Amino acid sequence: MKIAYISSYPPRECGIATFNHNLLRAIGYDKTAVSEDSYVVAMNDSEHLDTYEYPPEVQYKIRQENQKDYIRAADYINTSFVDACVMEHEFGIYGGENGVYILPLIARLQKPLVTILHTVLKDPSFMQLTIIREIAKYSSRIVVMSHRAVGFLTSIYGIPFNKIQLIEHGVPDLEPKENNPVKETLAFKNKKVLFTFGLISRNKGLETVVQALPAIVAKNPDVMYVVLGATHPGVIRNSGEEYRESLKKLARQLNVEDNLTFINKFVSEEQLFDYLTACDMYITPYLNEAQITSGTLSYAIGAGAAVISTPYWHAQELLAENRGRLFDFKDSDALAGIVNELFEDTDKLKQLKTNAFEYGLHLRWPSTGQVFIDVLDEAIYKSLAEKEDNNKQIIDPDAMPSFSMAHIQRLTDDTGIVQHAKYGIPNLKEGYCLDDNARALIMAILAYQQTKSKVALELLPIYLSYIQYMQCDDGNFRNFLSFTREYLDEVGSEDSFGRTVWSLGYLIDNAPNNSYREFATELFHKSVPHFKFLTHLRGMGNTMIGLSSFLKANPGNEEISNEFDELAAKLKEAYRSNKNGHWHWFEEKMTYDNAILPLALLCHYQASKDEESLDIALESMAYLSQKTLIQGYLNPVGNDGWLYDNGGEMPAYDQQAIETMAMVLMYYKAYEITHDLTYIKQMYLCYQWFLGENSLKLPLYDHETRGCGDGLQRHGVNRNQGAESTLAYWISHLYVLKGLEFEYEYVRNSDLADVRKEIFS
Repeated sequence: MKIAYISSYPPRECGIATFNHNLLRAIGYDKTAVSEDSYVVAMNDSEHLDTYEYPPEVQYKIRQENQKDYIRAADYINTSFVDACVMEHEFGIYGGENGVYILPLIARLQKPLVTILHTVLKDPSFMQLTIIREIAKYSSRIVVMSHRAVGFLTSIYGIPFNKIQLIEHGVPDLEPKENNPVKETLAFKNKKVLFTFGLISRNKGLETVVQALPAIVAKNPDVMYVVLGATHPGVIRNSGEEYRESLKKLARQLNVEDNLTFINKFVSEEQLFDYLTACDMYITPYLNEAQITSGTLSYAIGAGAAVISTPYWHAQELLAENRGRLFDFKDSDALAGIVNELFEDTDKLKQLKTNAFEYGLHLRWPSTGQVFIDVLDEAIYKSLAEKEDNNKQIIDPDAMPSFSMAHIQRLTDDTGIVQHAKYGIPNLKEGYCLDDNARALIMAILAYQQTKSKVALELLPIYLSYIQYMQCDDGNFRNFLSFTREYLDEVGSEDSFGRTVWSLGYLIDNAPNNSYREFATELFHKSVPHFKFLTHLRGMGNTMIGLSSFLKANPGNEEISNEFDELAAKLKEAYRSNKNGHWHWFEEKMTYDNAILPLALLCHYQASKDEESLDIALESMAYLSQKTLIQGYLNPVGNDGWLYDNGGEMPAYDQQAIETMAMVLMYYKAYEITHDLTYIKQMYLCYQWFLGENSLKLPLYDHETRGCGDGLQRHGVNRNQGAESTLAYWISHLYVLKGLEFEYEYVRNSDLADVRKEIFS
């Protein structure tokens, strides 16, 4: 078995690096099971790859804040013939917001992944919660080091219990030395030693021990409190040695400066073991309970130290059954009492050390490494079994969230749907717009058709009423309305006009009753004179989609057919004018809502059987697919710039939900016309952009609010959940459900063998 380890790594001074180094050696003890060619992909906290002189097992390096390095690392692992990957996870060692850059790497892995979580938060932010859930999705197993972490993952993060493995933190496989050199050092010789080690920062609570020293020294004047460790690099960058100096100042004020020693260095594991076996008591005075795993605590138990600790989560578990003593947070008096008691009763002190040492025997790295080997073997076996199981539908309805209009209702009042939101809360200051109420009308119709939602039926007249309120006397439409119902423009954009015609045409074809159809028809006909004045392609395209629905309900209407043909002619002429040898598009650049243009021509073909419309639609659609699906997931043109025909690089961000909705609808229509199952696959692939199949591997759909983030940005998801993005998600969702009906129909009407060949792969 050959393994790739993804982690920080020595000589970088980092607890995760040390852990991974120990794990690699522990797993490597079994030469019959693990290849010596296993290697490390090291996380670099610098842009300079030569910052550290890594050992030979480090074969690839990732610069923490360089997104492209993560993608290249995935390719390296996939082509290196490893059997499995182990990833150490701590939010701070990976790039992007809360380490989000690691998700595209693990999503691309073609090897089974076992992830070790060193931090499991009780109150994670939305991004932290999302990242851990996504890591769990791509991991065969999630390893944690405490029972409480298991409970958090199941109850807070919703990770299945059978995906979680509890493996306690490993400890060095060392024995105490008869002649321990540390005991002869100045700080230890002829002293009763209290000891703490680790990177120094304020959350370690070292001042509690200093404040306890006067009471301890009063009874044990030969006590020395030794603090071993460098100041945390992040603390050094922000405030230098201010915390260490404040501890020295406090000791002077309490007249115990002679009982405090700092050893400001990073020591080897063997040296650390010498310190732990030389001290009388080991103290971890952390300031709050939120410490799910403590490597320093595990090391102290493994060395057989007498441990005194505040009751943070890991300490509560590891020091149970008289393996240590607990005192309350910041309670220096209680700490002093315990220390003095143990110095006075040497039998109690000896029993604590014996209990700790005996428990630590089963934590030693060789034993822990064997458990990890078993977990990796299982992950590899499971991966092979999944590759053999090819019976998967194209659309997996179980992977789709259940339909809910909760956020739509939250955004909707008796005027219409509010345009924007701050997170999941309506932002009333921004008022309303026609675009969103037109989309909301389409969504409400779809929801009633697909789910018979009473809520959708109740909201439908609100959106239709808004459209009527925004129509001018001449049949055109305003777009923006303030929260106080004041018009904010005289005439809206051509985009908003076209989307409104689309919604009216869709209602005319799919109205739940005649009164809605008649009302929509009246508004529709009033707008017709403005069709000939449209000059922007997306305004034309949206309008054409509405005309196609109108003609389904009113076949043979010559006036609308002629209008439809004229708009299609303009769109086709734009394509012929801009197409060249390598550029198959309607404009000299790809901008926004791109799939609307091929979709409009597909709709025209469906109504007119114009072969040129179909040819251009399919050719431009194939070109758009080539640009946006080439990486195996939807990567739409970002709003941070456009894609020009001069061969420039496509902007990756900000990606917008309306792009995805248009792609879903385009592929749906393409299948409806051609019955080529490839388009159903592409439709579902685009829909999965909302659920995390995107360049950052982050879901935009929010399972808590039932809304959708406003875009995919370079460092994460835009957490605002306005009407445009949420409606784009639910319209896409409902169209995918319609596509599922196509898939079922395909199965019913095909020979079973052909179905398995076509669908199941």
